Amino acid sequence: MSQQDDEEREFDLRWADRAEQREPSARARMLAARWKENPPDPAPFRADPGPVAPRRSSWVSTVIVFGCVAAVIVLLGYVQTRSPY
Repeated sequence: MSQQDDEEREFDLRWADRAEQREPSARARMLAARWKENPPDPAPFRADPGPVAPRRSSWVSTVIVFGCVAAVIVLLGYVQTRSPY
């Protein structure tokens, strides 16, 4: 892109920014038409979050994982000692 193209583009952006009226986006026009016929239910901007279940601490999850791994190792060792081969 040449310097002249950059200057023309900058001029076009300044000209567009100074526009007195701006056309809404296609999505805004679509929603306005839809809401004319069937307006949305009112909703708060940020609804209060529902009750949150307490989270387990990370060390409890770690203990559970290591406990399961240890149980599998013990189970495999027991099966191996019981096999006749």
